[in-house]
Amino acid sequence: MAAAESRLMALLSRSAPPLDPSAPLLDAREVAVEIGGKRILHAADLRVAAGELVAIVGPNGAGKSTFARAVAGLQRTSGGSVRWSGVDVGQLPGRRLAQLRAFVPQRSRVPDGVTVREAVRIGRSPHIKPLGRMMQADHEAVERAIARAGVERFAERKLTTLSGGELQRVQVAVGLAQEAPLLMADEPTSHLDLGATATLAKLLRGLTSDGLAVILVVHDLSLAAAVADRVVVIASGRSVASGPPADVLVRERLAEVWQVDAALETRPDGHTALHVAWLGRQERQSEAFAAEGAAADPPA
Repeated sequence: MAAAESRLMALLSRSAPPLDPSAPLLDAREVAVEIGGKRILHAADLRVAAGELVAIVGPNGAGKSTFARAVAGLQRTSGGSVRWSGVDVGQLPGRRLAQLRAFVPQRSRVPDGVTVREAVRIGRSPHIKPLGRMMQADHEAVERAIARAGVERFAERKLTTLSGGELQRVQVAVGLAQEAPLLMADEPTSHLDLGATATLAKLLRGLTSDGLAVILVVHDLSLAAAVADRVVVIASGRSVASGPPADVLVRERLAEVWQVDAALETRPDGHTALHVAWLGRQERQSEAFAAEGAAADPPA
């Protein structure tokens, strides 16, 4: 037993190579993933800098979530490279990697009897030494995360009593408690109504004004166009385009990747709406969402 504990302590305390502050926060190149003998990703690239919001978009089954998990160090890769601040992801112990990025999963089990504040405290785990306890700085970080995510009003409620939108904001608060420079969220607005989507989108967009980098995996192209500085299109396991939404989500690419006749329109107020030809008519998708100004920063 003593030998096993010693090995565990050695693993947990394994040091990582020094980070390179001049390198991109995240630099992933030609990432490939094979699961069960099937190639899911062939060659996907992603580079993210501080203060940038990048949306990963693509059709169902394109490999978006797999790519996000791979660059987060949560999915084994079969090719390519993933570097965090110049250090290969394989050289980063799990605890150190969790200090560099927070990952909000698409679905998360909601435990019984746990309050919002108790859940957010879990986000401090990467900063607490093995067999250690939370210090004053950790408690302060938890309260900052609760405030930034706007969940103070129900911080003492049980998770099982919350709505879908409230739960997603709690998930973001858990990620913020990690105090990592990059937050990744996999389909954070799925199953949310329009109001909850706009609230969460404003929160995530606002994080970039604090200097955080944000990566969103999303299906909703209107949402991606409204909040992202850049979009990365994944199709058939490859990254096929990357750049500002207006340059990437053009009619030709939407037709090629999604097989739809659609186009982005930038309104005089700077907000973006997606028009899709549907049953012979031009319908505006998520117009109400765009009108709410989802790209605007939330109040401080």
